[in-house]
Amino acid sequence: MRNGPTTGRAPTVPTDAARRPAPHVTVRGRLMTSVVALTAAAMTISGVTGLALQLRATDARIDESLTRAVSALRTSVVEGEPQPDGSRVPWTSVQTLLQKAVEARVPGEHEGVLSMLDGTFFMRPADETRAVRLDTDEELMAWLRALPTGDPLAGFPRTVRTSVTEYRLVAVPVHLEADPAVAGMFVVASDRTAQNAGVWRIFLTYSAVGVAALIVTSLVAWFVVGRMLRPVRVLRDTVRRVTESDLSERIEVTGKDDLADLAASVNSMLQRLERAFGSQRELLDDVGHELRTPLTIVRGHLELLDPGDEADVRATQSLALDELDRMQRLVDDLVTLATVDRPDFVRRAPVDVGRLTDDVLEKARGLGERRFVVVARADVVVDVDAQRITQAWLQLLANAVRFSAAGAVVRLGSEVADGRLLVWVRDEGPGVPPEEESRIFERFHRGQADRVQHGAGLGLPIVAAIAAAHGGRVFLEHPPPGAGPGVGFVLDLPAVGLVDGEAESFELVEPHR
Repeated sequence: MRNGPTTGRAPTVPTDAARRPAPHVTVRGRLMTSVVALTAAAMTISGVTGLALQLRATDARIDESLTRAVSALRTSVVEGEPQPDGSRVPWTSVQTLLQKAVEARVPGEHEGVLSMLDGTFFMRPADETRAVRLDTDEELMAWLRALPTGDPLAGFPRTVRTSVTEYRLVAVPVHLEADPAVAGMFVVASDRTAQNAGVWRIFLTYSAVGVAALIVTSLVAWFVVGRMLRPVRVLRDTVRRVTESDLSERIEVTGKDDLADLAASVNSMLQRLERAFGSQRELLDDVGHELRTPLTIVRGHLELLDPGDEADVRATQSLALDELDRMQRLVDDLVTLATVDRPDFVRRAPVDVGRLTDDVLEKARGLGERRFVVVARADVVVDVDAQRITQAWLQLLANAVRFSAAGAVVRLGSEVADGRLLVWVRDEGPGVPPEEESRIFERFHRGQADRVQHGAGLGLPIVAAIAAAHGGRVFLEHPPPGAGPGVGFVLDLPAVGLVDGEAESFELVEPHR
């Protein structure tokens, strides 16, 4: 039995609905849904708006007809009863007035006219070919009889609904001072439902055509959108086929639209990735080879070491330390190359190039028994990373020392030309064979002399990386014909934040040590 309080809560078990993955919705489906929804909404809005406008126009036409009927009745009351001789006299009988009014009104289509005397049906037009029989609608007649004597809406169009239909009508009370005992009513009504039936038929026809058009539009849009999104599907399939070991897949680019630009961009990305992975594999292979050699050498000498032979121990120790130093230099170079893409790899600051030239000359003394000559010295201030420039400059000087004989002259200098800062080194060595020039700045590439001296092939790539981080470049420069052997390396950098000073040209020779 377990002690301690319990919460009584059962452990939460994920349900099938929680474990079920979300349904997959394609871009094609979302686009089709949006297109169909927008098209249906636009057709609905236009159809409903057209229907409302047509119904309003029908009501306006009905109201205009009713208003004319009221105006004609009132004009007849004011003008009086017509006589056979063409004169007019005041009306003396409500019944006669209503009879003449009904006879004068020719009902339009879906329109009815009637008159009432003291709440009782009196008469309707004789010609009822197109007229509406208002007196047969008992609900309408009951509503007319119930109208109050002082109805404020008398003579104005109004809507009345019965179980038979919906009317738009005017009910005009008729009173004469010459016949005060009789109360008459003149009624003109239009069957609003029948009047609007044509409008509704047009709307239903529009709706049917709209639904058919929407179906056809959806089918056409399905194929059109599918064709437009074909590059996206090709892109998806290509990306699925791309693996770390095979980055050779490319997308066929057709057209000049945004999807073609996307396909071209993805192809460029795949090309960059292929180069990056290729460089990474080459780097790993080369690093493994470079580290395996000194490890094999050290292991072999340690296995053959005679602990009792003091001279053999000292020789093996010296050899092991030398190989370890070479491995340390290789690791340091790799660390430098691994950080070239970091934003803080280069930290610019105002640097006096003349003083930097003197400092590099001073540091070059320990590189070897050579005569170092400063040919040009630029007394200007520019924004560069002094440590990185010193590192690259010393690497070029070390390279010159490696490929020149003891006591040879190694020239260095700095100058500003056309807004560019040039930092260079020239030696008197054997030079660079033409077939090697295009590859000397590649990682782990070594010329024939390098292979003899066991170089790792990372010095010049580091120089190129430092130049590129400054927005510049490093290039090879051959001496003019007849000037003797040798080669020059030039760091060409933008002179950012240039402050002019005095540029000196001279030869400052570091004595041979």
